[in-house]
Amino acid sequence: MILCRFDNNGPGPNGPDTNGPDKMSAPGHAMRMLLLCAAAAAATCARAQSEADFFKGKQIRVIVGFGAGNEYDIGARVLAHHLGKHIPGQPTVIVQNMPQAASIVAANYVYAQAPRDGTVIGALSRNITGQALLGQPNLDVDPRQFIWLGGTSFPGRVCVVGANAPVQKPADIFMRELIVGSNGAGNSTNILPTVFNHVLGAKFRLIEGYKGTPDIALAIERGEVEGVCSSYGQFRASAQSFRDGKLRVLFRAEEAAMPEIPDAPSIYEFAKTEEQKQFMRFVFSSTEYGRPYVLPPGVPAERVATMRRAVAEAVRDPELVAEAEKLQVDMSWRPPENLERLTAAIYKTSPDMIEAVKKLVPNMQ
Repeated sequence: MILCRFDNNGPGPNGPDTNGPDKMSAPGHAMRMLLLCAAAAAATCARAQSEADFFKGKQIRVIVGFGAGNEYDIGARVLAHHLGKHIPGQPTVIVQNMPQAASIVAANYVYAQAPRDGTVIGALSRNITGQALLGQPNLDVDPRQFIWLGGTSFPGRVCVVGANAPVQKPADIFMRELIVGSNGAGNSTNILPTVFNHVLGAKFRLIEGYKGTPDIALAIERGEVEGVCSSYGQFRASAQSFRDGKLRVLFRAEEAAMPEIPDAPSIYEFAKTEEQKQFMRFVFSSTEYGRPYVLPPGVPAERVATMRRAVAEAVRDPELVAEAEKLQVDMSWRPPENLERLTAAIYKTSPDMIEAVKKLVPNMQ
């Protein structure tokens, strides 16, 4: 909306100075301002009409780097269901899955082959930036060149213990061993305790072979293991066990606060040096991307502005919010500016630290 203000206030105490050949009269000034505002409004309307003309009848593809039913896929489908009505011209929005190599194929396609006109959006792994710096084989992208549209969800991670675990306070983990379940290398149940042991001197002992976090939560109640570290959302099925005191959050693995558990302490409080914090930030920062959405490099600036505005509006759409609540999908908004800053910060990690991460968690790649 273009708002124009006209008044008779000028340089003189009683209004505009109209004396002299170079002074503009009040009516002349008002007419000039009217013409300027009309021109600005016309330009804005022309841009909006141009965007509507471009997108009308078009098909927007959201390329999801994971299979159907995955959390990225479900979140992308919720967004796609409501995105079109927030784009000028109201194009059709569809989801296309490219699950090969856990998002790497999708990332390469969006980066190098997708049309650079705003009609293709990538829904990629939150680990893409870290993987690129770690030299992930076959990943041919520079995440700094992606155009970040924003992200949805904040999949904060926690370490949980059973009622009879020998560790009941965060500080205890540095004095007593805690047996935790894991479903294998390369995921939170393994990476979190491994990093805490190496960087902070914690005393987690891993027992692998479980199918997933819900299975480990049941194993805790059976007394097979004493705890687990995983995404907080993975414990939805165990809500009653938390209410009954059979399970409890020991600490959060995130530096940022988690609104769902505001009283849970952060493991970063136990870091003794800035280097320890930097190491954990590099490994764990992926959670701050949420489920990120990107455009390919080279999309025109006006088209980028249109798509960023559309995505931001869509995630606040009451109909999307209602659908997300029904499906229990976290659509917490992660603004594109945050993802740009996060990417730039990760790229400041020293080569020596990156090499240390490679040795400690090779499967992070």
